[in-house]
Amino acid sequence: MKSCPEPHRSASHPKTNVFRSLRFRLTLTNAIFVALLLVGLGFFFEGALESILDNQVRDLLNEEWAAVKGYLIIHRGEAWWQYDDEDPEEAFIVERMRRVYLVASADGKVLDASTIYKDLGLNSPEEIRAALASNQPFWQKRVSKNGEPFLIRGGLFVDDDNTRHFVAIGHSLNERERTIRDFHKNYFTALPLLTLAAALAGWFIAGRSLSPVHELARAAENISGSNLSLRIPLRNAGDELDNLIQSFNTMVERLERSFQMTRQFSTDVSHELRTPLTAIRGQLEVALFTAKTEEQYREAIANALEDVERLSHTVRAMLLLSQAESGQLALQRAPLDLSTVVEEVVEQYQIPAEAEQVSLRAQVSGPCWVDADRVQMERLISNLLSNAVKYTPSGGAIEVKLWGANGSVFLEVADTGVGIAPDHLPHIFDRFYRVPGSKKHGLGLGLSFVAWIVQVHGGKITVDSQLGQGTRFTVQLPSVLPDRLGPAEPHRTAETVQG
Repeated sequence: MKSCPEPHRSASHPKTNVFRSLRFRLTLTNAIFVALLLVGLGFFFEGALESILDNQVRDLLNEEWAAVKGYLIIHRGEAWWQYDDEDPEEAFIVERMRRVYLVASADGKVLDASTIYKDLGLNSPEEIRAALASNQPFWQKRVSKNGEPFLIRGGLFVDDDNTRHFVAIGHSLNERERTIRDFHKNYFTALPLLTLAAALAGWFIAGRSLSPVHELARAAENISGSNLSLRIPLRNAGDELDNLIQSFNTMVERLERSFQMTRQFSTDVSHELRTPLTAIRGQLEVALFTAKTEEQYREAIANALEDVERLSHTVRAMLLLSQAESGQLALQRAPLDLSTVVEEVVEQYQIPAEAEQVSLRAQVSGPCWVDADRVQMERLISNLLSNAVKYTPSGGAIEVKLWGANGSVFLEVADTGVGIAPDHLPHIFDRFYRVPGSKKHGLGLGLSFVAWIVQVHGGKITVDSQLGQGTRFTVQLPSVLPDRLGPAEPHRTAETVQG
């Protein structure tokens, strides 16, 4: 019993957990960073505010201390304030100083003190004597019984009789503490709202920043063998996402080239194998249905074997070229004197050239060193000479030249053959391309190999041809200086692919 084929199911992608998404993690990281930053700034500004307010109170007490000498009178152990009580401004200044003050003798005996100062606690005689001995301003923070903080400023006071006394005045820090509390309360109450706003902004920015990544993911999902022309436009921001997009586009481009080569290879195989397979089948069918003698059978089988050999050669050449273009054919590069290779290959082609009554000669100007694969160099020269011999009529000539100049090695193969029409010159290096109307049989792969060999060796090839006058191929390869030569590569045999 035949089983029913399983229906096609579209690929399903697991739903992303929002709490594990990159957007959420970026937002959370941003929110935590902003919160820590705001907390740090809050404590920094709070400390700065405390310092500013402390300095303001100290400056105020220093000003009042300087004014005390104009209003405080100490004489024979008694202290009183002398001012014009009818002057509102002067009365206000003195009343503010008298609100928190202490007057004591040099030995620590208290002569006078305000009620608030008494509530704060009088200074001990030892403390007073130590303050006078230091000859520096005396600063101290005290708290009243009801919890109100005060800043005390004391110091040396000399009366008209040059008698030393200790005088201290104070100022309430209630306003300072209230300002700091209000700042602390307002700032740290607003901190969660600021953090939330930063998180929302981070969520939005992360979404905008990650949108190219989502586009990249959607593009990757839509890629198929028939839709490899898809490219994601660059944002022109010059950032990591642009690099990712560029890498993605480059990868898709490589995939597209690979698929094109695969499709081209399949097309070429089906095209090139159809004709010989049809011929083999026809010959075998003729032998099967019409041959009557042993000689007829042998002739049919011999013809089929010839076609099988050509078919095998075609398959080997196509596989070799496919491996070369896909990067699977590894080069064995080493310092190589191209002049010896040219002379050897030209010597090999003397007999085929004489058979076609074609003159073949080489002109080599000394050693020409290149960093190359010897097998591929032999294949390059062989394919060029094979084409030249094939398309040069009897009585013609082929000349091979090799010389070095300006850091390059030049190889030229010129013939006096039939030439190539200008319309066909741009296509002669394409696979399986044969000039229409040509009576010569070939696979159309030889020049494709030549172009690939020149390309992978960092060179370039040009062709100049005129109908009825001949063709000239010129190959330019980078040369290698003698002092940079390493060990030469051992000789290997190259297989020629007929053009």
